[in-house]
Amino acid sequence: MKHGKKYRQARGQIDREQTYSPVEAIRMLKGFDGVKFDETVEVHFRLGLNVRHADQQLRGTIMLPHGTGREVRVAVFAEGEKAREAEEAGADVVGAAELATQIEGGFDDFDVAIATPDQMSVVGRLGRILGPRGKMPNPRTGTVTNEVGKAVREAKAGKLEYRTDRGANVHLPIGKKSFDERLLIENYAALLEEIVRAKPSAAKGRYIRTITLTSTMGPGIHVDPTRTRGIVEELEEQAEAVTA
Repeated sequence: MKHGKKYRQARGQIDREQTYSPVEAIRMLKGFDGVKFDETVEVHFRLGLNVRHADQQLRGTIMLPHGTGREVRVAVFAEGEKAREAEEAGADVVGAAELATQIEGGFDDFDVAIATPDQMSVVGRLGRILGPRGKMPNPRTGTVTNEVGKAVREAKAGKLEYRTDRGANVHLPIGKKSFDERLLIENYAALLEEIVRAKPSAAKGRYIRTITLTSTMGPGIHVDPTRTRGIVEELEEQAEAVTA
């Protein structure tokens, strides 16, 4: 794949043999010449887990302090009063069997799917479609619930689901490139704290192998995986040093 001039220029500013502090990495990323749209800033973790074992798989949800900056479209499987509750909370698509039929026919214009428990007999047949896309409702992530209004509002506010893929990697957005530097740092710190907290008890050896920070169209920057504490404080100390 050939990369454009701006990508090559940005990549040339990165020392591929070095791991940067989170503050340095985000500052570099924001300083790169961008494209015409507001790129998403992403974090990629490579973890030392053997995901073939169920007790070493990672899955959960997180609400970042400052959201992700992207509009989230929510589909809800519900009927009657629960359907009305979902609509009032701001769901973009609400339905039951007819919604499942639409999805089987190729409809995919949503980011998160939520279902009431009584709809799982309908949703179950969509596992082969929604599962690989990471959109299958799941009780563990709060997307199979009778509290559909709350679930819709949380999804709209930027609640993220994370899980390891087959290579024991976790990929998540932490905001937009236009975000203030501090907002990105605080989102990164919150995400890293959650990944560390969720470490499976069965994990062996080094847990966080590598962390890469990138933007939609930018090159990857290797972040020091040992820097798990004092991240926001580092930013404050640098700000104080500049004003001193």
